[in-house]
Amino acid sequence: KKKKKKKKDPAVQLTERNLKLRKRAKTRNSRDRRDAATKVRYRFEPDPRLAKPPRFSGSMEAVKIGPQKKTGVYVAAVVYRVRKDKLTDRTKTIIYSHGNATDVGAMHYISSVLARSCNVNVVMYDYSGYGASGGIPLEANTYRDIKMVYKYTLEQVADGDESNIVVYGQSVGSGPSCYIASKRKNVGGLILHSPFMSGMRVLTPSRALACLDIFPNIDRIKKVDCPVMVIHGQLDEEVDVAHGVALHNAVKPDLRRECWWVPDRGHNDITDGPGKMSEYVRRLKAYLSQLE
Repeated sequence: KKKKKKKKDPAVQLTERNLKLRKRAKTRNSRDRRDAATKVRYRFEPDPRLAKPPRFSGSMEAVKIGPQKKTGVYVAAVVYRVRKDKLTDRTKTIIYSHGNATDVGAMHYISSVLARSCNVNVVMYDYSGYGASGGIPLEANTYRDIKMVYKYTLEQVADGDESNIVVYGQSVGSGPSCYIASKRKNVGGLILHSPFMSGMRVLTPSRALACLDIFPNIDRIKKVDCPVMVIHGQLDEEVDVAHGVALHNAVKPDLRRECWWVPDRGHNDITDGPGKMSEYVRRLKAYLSQLE
């Protein structure tokens, strides 16, 4: 009989995982530094197995943004730019912080839809440790990432006009999005898609473990000084719609914009189907049109 493999202690597993992540981060950081030194250019090639998005007449550019001063990390991003003849002084740029189990490649469809249908630039990026980005996935690193991406977007895409930047956070992306929106007083707007009040509140409403909490969105949203739109599925079993409602209610009254509580959708399927996608685009366009 084959001997059963002894199950590793959870602490050992965690240690091994952390060592693996650190080794991968070191390799990627070294590669990205070499690429930057030799001025390597990147090309974005969508996965042919994924749904083909509607044709976008603008340009797509794959970039590495960095290095981050403290960690030396470069983050991977794809920048969708509106065609020059369609640009106006009110053209918005969306910085999209995606959900947990995805990357810029898998988000190509929605990026293309937003750029094409809403006539906006889109900067879709991966957090440290995700996709082709270097570094390690930590809460603190997501804040460093979005600060770096925001600076790049302001200087390289939005022509220095913060009022034309709209921060979009989906699920875990609501964390860095609320963070940067609470820090940048001149940002144009904030969209929260299936957001949570805080990481610990997803698990329990008790505040006994508040000292261990991450992404305190419910506290930061009160400091945001731009118009806020919240989108949340009423059938969401991962993050209850009550989180979206609480965040909407915590926004300063004059900055609350029409929310969308989607009656027959959950956490990851809000835009599934042509009908829902059309309504999603219509509601986003209405929100964007109200921004200065």
